[in-house]
Amino acid sequence: MAITASSTTALDVPSLVSQLMAVERQPIDKLTAKIASYETKISSFGTLSSLVAGFQTASAGLNTSLQKLTATPSDAGVLSATANSTAVPGSYSLNVSQLAQSQNLVAAGQTSSTTAIGDGSATTVTFDLGTINPNTLSGGTLTNGIYSGATFTSNGSGTVSLTIDSSNNTLEGIRDAINAAAAGVTATIVNDGSGTPYRLALSSSSSGVSNSFKITTSGGDGSINSLLGYDPEGTQNLTQTLAAQNANLTVNGIAITSASNTVSEAIQGVTLSLKNITSTPASLNIERDTSSIKTAASSFVDAYNALSSQIKSRSAYGSTTSAGGSLAGDGTLRLMQDQLRGIFMTPATGGTLTTLSQVGISFQRDGSLKLDGSKLDNAVSTNFSEVNNLFASATGYTARLEAWAKSAQEPGGMIDLRTQSLSKYVKDQNEAVDRLENRMTALQKKYTMEYTNLNLLLSRMNSTSTFLTQQLGGGQDQ
Repeated sequence: MAITASSTTALDVPSLVSQLMAVERQPIDKLTAKIASYETKISSFGTLSSLVAGFQTASAGLNTSLQKLTATPSDAGVLSATANSTAVPGSYSLNVSQLAQSQNLVAAGQTSSTTAIGDGSATTVTFDLGTINPNTLSGGTLTNGIYSGATFTSNGSGTVSLTIDSSNNTLEGIRDAINAAAAGVTATIVNDGSGTPYRLALSSSSSGVSNSFKITTSGGDGSINSLLGYDPEGTQNLTQTLAAQNANLTVNGIAITSASNTVSEAIQGVTLSLKNITSTPASLNIERDTSSIKTAASSFVDAYNALSSQIKSRSAYGSTTSAGGSLAGDGTLRLMQDQLRGIFMTPATGGTLTTLSQVGISFQRDGSLKLDGSKLDNAVSTNFSEVNNLFASATGYTARLEAWAKSAQEPGGMIDLRTQSLSKYVKDQNEAVDRLENRMTALQKKYTMEYTNLNLLLSRMNSTSTFLTQQLGGGQDQ
């Protein structure tokens, strides 16, 4: 009778270990999925924080727009104007009889702008700003740009001195030294095309009669004095090409004088920029900037709708999108919804307008806001102070909403605290995953070693079985 032995198949160790590890890793997989859901929550709060910031900006922008006024001149070639929140709407009549200008002087011509003037010995040049009186033909004599019988009175801003020596005693060097000294005077070189074409031209940095200048020199060989010395009361080695003068205008018949063509005190809250004299009176209309208000109101509505839409989407149960529903049941999101709802449901006080719907901003059935621009324009034009109270007063809507948005997203605010809490959970669970991963690594090594050793045992058993079979089979044959 023959005896046969069946061989045992070797185990597929990698496959077997992989299956075992899949079971062992189930707690890690659950933690990883939970971490991913919390990271989605963090991302959702990041999105909401950005939308709250945008809503805050829009609320502040609407408040700011209420303070804006437009200043529209009848002739833009004569003047332009801007108005701030303190301006009073109305119409003003303006006449401009003279524009402000700076004093301009020109020195005698030189054959070269780079040739040294004088022997280079040090000369101190001092500039003093003040008033020349008289500085026009009226009441005095001004012939060929030279004063006679005038006086100079310093404006008290102080003198500025510079030194001309062998390092800078060319026309270009003098120009650069004057400009670097910040003496209230600017210097350029002009070429008049004559036989001695290069001429140093000096101009007051500021316009107005009190910014004329006097130039005195000391030291040197006299060459710099011959070029630059200028005393309206005495020797004038430069020729005046333009006299300093103030702007003269009238506003509603009231005479105004200004050292600058930018006039900021003539009309409350309005800055005028004079460009030309008038032949007939020009008008200036100051009005509420209704276009800016409407644009800001539209931005406010859009910013709220964007925020509201995301709150609605991310709080929805059973959403199939990755972000939608990620904050369903979240207490912080519910608090945000309740606080917003409370602000919108609480009327403003202190005026006849108490709700946003009275100025054309109303809720729709889907919870979004809609703007009726015509209704807002009418409210602004007929009852601005009440509109301003409705929005910007302490109990006004945009004032309260701006404050809410700021507190919601600032450090320590509810979004920040909730994000910190979620981030801590993610950190803790990631550390737990790391610990489990270390355990999985050790466990995988253990399984691999055990089943590899089992394969070796099975191999030995197969060999023994084969040997015994051969031995027993051989004995029977005998």
